[in-house]
Parts: sequence; C-alpha cells; structure tokens
Amino acid sequence: MNSASWRAALIGALVAAFATLPGLGTGTLWDNSETAYGEVAREILLTHDWVVMHLNGAPWYVQPPLYFWIAASFGKLWGISEFTLRLPSALATIAMAAGVGYVVARVASARAAILAATILSTALMQAVLGRLAIMDALLDLAVMLAILAWYGALRTGGARWWYGGWLALAIGTLTKGPVALALTVLVIAPWVVWTVRAGGIVRWPSATRWGLGIGLFVALLAPWAIALERAAGPVAFGELVLHYTVGRYLGTIENQSGPIWYYVPVVVLGLFPWFAFLVPAVATAWRDARVVDGVASDVREASLARLALVWAIVPFVFFSFAKTKLPNYIALELPAFAILVAMWFDRVVDRVDRRSALAWTAVVPVTICGIGFAIWAFSHDNKLVADLQQIRNDFLALGFVMLFGSLACFGLLLTRRLTWAAPFALATSGTLVVLIIGVLGEPLVEPFKPIPPLARAIVERSRPGDTIAIEGVSGGNALVFYTHPRVATLDVPGDAAMTTATDPRRAICSSGRAFVITTKKRPTPDPTYGRSRSTIASSNKDVLFLYDGPRCTREASASLTPPRS
Repeated sequence: MNSASWRAALIGALVAAFATLPGLGTGTLWDNSETAYGEVAREILLTHDWVVMHLNGAPWYVQPPLYFWIAASFGKLWGISEFTLRLPSALATIAMAAGVGYVVARVASARAAILAATILSTALMQAVLGRLAIMDALLDLAVMLAILAWYGALRTGGARWWYGGWLALAIGTLTKGPVALALTVLVIAPWVVWTVRAGGIVRWPSATRWGLGIGLFVALLAPWAIALERAAGPVAFGELVLHYTVGRYLGTIENQSGPIWYYVPVVVLGLFPWFAFLVPAVATAWRDARVVDGVASDVREASLARLALVWAIVPFVFFSFAKTKLPNYIALELPAFAILVAMWFDRVVDRVDRRSALAWTAVVPVTICGIGFAIWAFSHDNKLVADLQQIRNDFLALGFVMLFGSLACFGLLLTRRLTWAAPFALATSGTLVVLIIGVLGEPLVEPFKPIPPLARAIVERSRPGDTIAIEGVSGGNALVFYTHPRVATLDVPGDAAMTTATDPRRAICSSGRAFVITTKKRPTPDPTYGRSRSTIASSNKDVLFLYDGPRCTREASASLTPPRS
C-alpha cells in the first residue's frame, strides 16, 4: 500500500509538471494581481526588508509574506522574471497532485489515486492557477494538506497526520491569513459530525496533542508576527485581518462583487473538461456516503466520499454568500471534485454503470460544439478586428482538440478491454489544450497588454529624476513592475474627485521631465501647463506622452493645489 501511494504521488506530480512547467515564463505578467504581487516580491530585494512588504515604495499590508518570500528567494537566485515569479504557483500545483494521489491511494485504490491526480492537474482552473504569479495555488495546497492530514489523523489516530495538519495551517496562514484555518474547519467539522452520525469512529487527539499542535502553529507564526508588530504596529494586522480578510467577506473590495449564483459557471468552466462527470459522481458519492459505517462493504471509501462531498459543497456555499467574489476563491475545492470524479470513473472501469458513463461523456462534445458556435457567432456578428479574429480561430482549434479527446473517451468506453484508458484520453487532450494556450496562445494576447511596451519605451529613454505617471487608465501595477517605483497615479484633468496627490499639474510641473501614460481619447480642454508635450509611443487605446522643455508657466505653477485635498 505504501509503495502504491508513493507511485501514485509520483505519477500525479509528473502529470502536473507536464501541464504547468512548459512555457511558464512565456508572456508578460497579467495586470492587476500578477504585477502587484510580482512587484511586492521584487521590492523585498530592493528594500532588503523581509518583514514589511512594500508596493510602489510604500508599506503594503494586504497579504501575508510567504508567497513573496519564496518568489523573492527565487528571484535572488535566478533574477526577477515572469518564470521565477510564477514558479511558486507551479510547484504548489505539482505538490497538490502528488498529495491527492498519495492520500487517495491509501484510502481507496491506486487506480482511483492516479485518476484523481490526473483529473486535478488537467482541470482548466488548476492549470491556469499554476501558471500565475499569485498566492492562491500556495493557499490551496496548504488548505488541501491540512484537510487531508486532519482527515487521516481523525480516521487513524496518527500523530504525524495531526501535526502535519497544523504545519499546513501555518503555511496557509502565512500565505493568506486566517482564512486557511477557517476553511479547514468548515470542511473537517461537518465531516466529523456526519461520520459520527453514520456510526463511524473518530479518533480524537489527546489534550497533549492538541497543545503540541497549537504550539507548533504558534511557533511557526510568531517570529514574523512579532517582527511585523514591532516594525509597523497594530495597524498592519488591522489592515490584513479586519479589512482584507473579514472585510472581503462582509463587504465588497475593489468592486469585485457578483450574484449568489456567481460560482456556478465558475465550477463548470474551472473543472473543464471534467465538469460533465461531476453530476453522476456526486450522486454516486452521496449513495456511498449514506451507508452506515457498521455495515459498509468498504468503510474507507464511504468516509472519503463524505469528506469529498463536504469539501465540495460547504466552501461553495460559504463563498457564494461572500460580498467580494473572485473565481479563484473556490479553486481550493478542485481536489474534492477530482476525488469525486476519480472514484466514479474507478467504478466505471470495473464495469459498473458504464451506460451512464457513455451518456455523460456525450455531454462534453455537445458542450464544446456549443461553445465553439458561440465564439464564431460573437466574433462574426461583432466584426472583430484581425487580431481578435486570429484568437477566435485559435480557440476554435482548441475546441477541435477537446472534441477529439472527448470522442476518443467515448469510443474507449465502448470497448470493455480499453475502458481504463478512457479518462486518460480526455486528460491528454485537456493537457494539450493547456500547453497550447500557455506556450502558443500567450504570445497572441501580448498586443492586448498596452502597458509593457509603453513601459519599455520609458525605460529606454528615462533618466534619474524623471517623473513616471499613469493618468486615467488601468495598469498602474504593471507600470510600476516594468519600470521602477515610484509611479504616480493621476486623475484626468477636470476630474471632480481630484486631490493634491492625483493632480496631473503637480506631477508634470514638479520635475524636469515627466513620462505620462494616458488614454488617446483626450479631455477638453487638454492642458500642457505651458510645457512641451510629445508622443513617444502608443499601444491599443493608450498613449505615452513626454512633458519636457520649459518649466510650467507662472499661471500653471501658481495653481498647483486643486480645490479639494
């Protein structure tokens, strides 16, 4: 059993590595999160401050430091780049596949374990998160390890599982705050209640183990927490815990809201191409989970089915009622979805309910054809420009790859001797789609990222003492990352919300030269404040201006401060 577990873990890690590592550094960072987090990691090396995080030269208390520590360490070894900043996420997804494979092999079967790791690694959202310079993959890894470790500890009484769970929680808390502990408890507590009511045995840790586990958790967190309190005081924890953790749930942060059904299409797309099998998988797991442990033919699989169902449902409901919503919030449920689908496919391979498998497999090509038609109709009706037409054609090509994979899956299910290979055919096509998007598709969308080429134009021409600013367009974090801190964020002239800090007149008049990225659509009037303004470069709807020459006129200089401050 132990060798089978390690073999499943190794196979899972290899599949995940193949889905995430090729082309990992292709393309510039995506604004807004990738460039913000990449810049925070870079400013650790600029400021030599590993306690207080900084963004654009100012203290930044939005997230804990673990992802930034890892990314900065990679950057110190190999240089700050798209690859080194995305590498922590890629390694986290590889570890997730290995962890799922290891645990499922110990509880269910080696075949189910390999299937679970493969399904997890080839799910669209998992593959995407593994290619982004954000901390969500690291958080998902920590939460997954904590859930599986405590599941093992409460099921078997193993001390190593128990302390491993507390170690994982410390990693998760250092990654994204107390949400790691909250989500783990949201899964484990209902599973415990359900297991006890089903007649199962829960092996509660002793008081000593509780104390040692909590002590380990505190010991891992305390050094950074104490150092941060000494450096920044309680305001740092107020921002981190109250505003950016509790505040995200009770209020809307950065206009990231959505309806209560927001995550339904997120699950459908995020679990692509496996979403078609989630419905029968949940139904089958529900039947297994309701079996009383005392009479179950396989107590371990019934217990795992309960865990996967709770893991899939409770966080989904929890995040559906949150005021702030982002697709990546429920990525931590992907291991549960993968386990459910893998256990269902494991039964299909054993020739149980093959007719249902064929029916649900047929849903995949039908859906792909529908998506392909929608893309064609949208692009045709809206007369997209040539670049978008090219991307449309590439998406259609990807659709054909997935269509072929789903048809191969369907055909293999018809052949009894080759039924075992059916899910791997679909996984292969899913992996190819991810690789095509990451390696070949990424360069096609570079023209739609206006800030990086404009930032390069600034870097080629800038001199010490120049002002760099962005006015009235998005992409401030990208401009900081691809130039240097500090970058001023300005309002468009005449904006009613303008303050002293965002007044373009102050930025343009206060230095010998000012590079300003703004929109091509100019306001009326469009003042130059008596300075010479030249167009350096343009990209999409944005333009780069250089203000230089004579200093601001007396009239402009006399009114540097706007009415509102």
